[in-house]
Amino acid sequence: MSDTLRIIPLGGLGEVGKNMTVYELGETVIVVDTGLAFPRDEHLGVDLVLPDFAYLYDRPVRAVILTHGHEDHVGALPYVLRDVSVDEVIATRLTLGLVKSKLDEHGLTAATRLVEADPDAPPLELGPFRVELVRMAHSIPDAVAIVLETPAGRVVHTGDWKLDHTPVDGLKTDVGKLAEIGNRGVDLLLGDSTNAERPGMTGSERLVGDAFEQIIPLRRGRVLVASFASNIHRMQQAATVAAHTGRKVAVVGRSMRRNLGIARNLGYLDVPEHVVVKPQDAMELPPQQALIICTGSQGEPMSALTRIAYDDHPSVSVAPGDTVIISAKPVPGNELRVHDAINNLSKRGAEVLHEEIAPVHVSGHACQEELRTLLSLLRPRSVMPIHGEFRMLAAHARLARDAGVPEERIVLAENGSVVELSLARGPRLVGRIESGVTFVDGLGVGDVEDVALRDRRHLAEDGVLIVVTTIALSDGGEIAPPELIARGFVDDPELLEELRQEAGRVAVGLAADGVTEIKLLQEHVHDAIGQVVYDRTRRRPMILPVVIEV
Repeated sequence: MSDTLRIIPLGGLGEVGKNMTVYELGETVIVVDTGLAFPRDEHLGVDLVLPDFAYLYDRPVRAVILTHGHEDHVGALPYVLRDVSVDEVIATRLTLGLVKSKLDEHGLTAATRLVEADPDAPPLELGPFRVELVRMAHSIPDAVAIVLETPAGRVVHTGDWKLDHTPVDGLKTDVGKLAEIGNRGVDLLLGDSTNAERPGMTGSERLVGDAFEQIIPLRRGRVLVASFASNIHRMQQAATVAAHTGRKVAVVGRSMRRNLGIARNLGYLDVPEHVVVKPQDAMELPPQQALIICTGSQGEPMSALTRIAYDDHPSVSVAPGDTVIISAKPVPGNELRVHDAINNLSKRGAEVLHEEIAPVHVSGHACQEELRTLLSLLRPRSVMPIHGEFRMLAAHARLARDAGVPEERIVLAENGSVVELSLARGPRLVGRIESGVTFVDGLGVGDVEDVALRDRRHLAEDGVLIVVTTIALSDGGEIAPPELIARGFVDDPELLEELRQEAGRVAVGLAADGVTEIKLLQEHVHDAIGQVVYDRTRRRPMILPVVIEV
């Protein structure tokens, strides 16, 4: 058996999201987490961004071990299982429940061996790896750190965590077990770096519950709480306060409804059946009797909260006297979208509370004092910061140096770096593998190597339709007749005129309803034009809706 452990991060370094790390000892391969990221504005037409896991195509994986159920740690699992030979998937109970729902959607459940793991159970033996789980507090229940005992040394992979002394479910980070592992000796720590630049301690999740208890009983209108769909603790605290104040709870957003059902069935969420109502029923109740939990805390264009903000949601709307609580921090790059949603909610008379003006959100990641505490508990001989942009990794490295870890034993790696660990030499960077991203575009996975390449192919096959709509915001949202430019498309004046009229009808209808948000206008025009084109020609040209504000 080899006495050298190879560690290859495929995602999560130099970025926030798509966390995935390969551990390789001899012929045995273990993967920790299989996360995804969401596309940025330049990723036109892309639905999801996955790690490039081509390295694993010809390497059978003994096990995929998942630290917790957030999308940036489990979202790529169905795509990995399609292309990589995996013996089993190991996770805690809630994480496994969330993952099983994903695999059901992809038709992979029957072909996948799912193994439930418990931090209080004896270690797992996976070939030369001895795997132990440590309970960690995070913003989702059942999060764990992973301890890998190997002939090359003992490795601790923290996952996402914080030191929450008063967690909602009462399950704290297991400091005693971490100290005991530190006494055994830790050869390498791979630690979460997300908040490594932030001083102090991360607040307890209960602080948000306390804020809800202060805010919600005083409100006479409807209350909307927007959060991440996987934040089970946040849903629990909002629902608990709603029940105590005589409000019914409606859940809006497909992913949030699904996660609510899974968490309730597994016993991680306690919401009485009589408290939960459908969104349309909540809107018929007196305003002071309704609380709505919804997705869209990041200002996503077609999410529930954004559609509500622009009065485009089929079931839910806001009115003067309502209160909207945005219980999440904008991910870098989403700030403008969130601000736009806040402005439009405010225009409709709602009071909007967010973390800058009220204690309605706390992070799920450890700040500097907690990272120092972990370093003192584990006393690692070497440290490899993971999970974060490079500035975060560098800040974590400085904390490790301050804690006494020698400079030569701190590894600042990138996605695709090959790190070898041995008892004799410690960790060292020895090379790189090909590492990039895999785009998911509709039903295609990995067939879009570059967005520009996909666009060129699309243009060559079906042409392009550019629909230019001008909206005069100063005149109350008056819409000028749309202009339509076609290139590489059928030369049919009657069809083009029909498309022009359809674009005008959709734009005028939205403006009459007060929907003037650029992204929503573009989305509706795109869908309407695309449907007419396909019905008439069975072709799918690239449709570029352009909205000009004057």
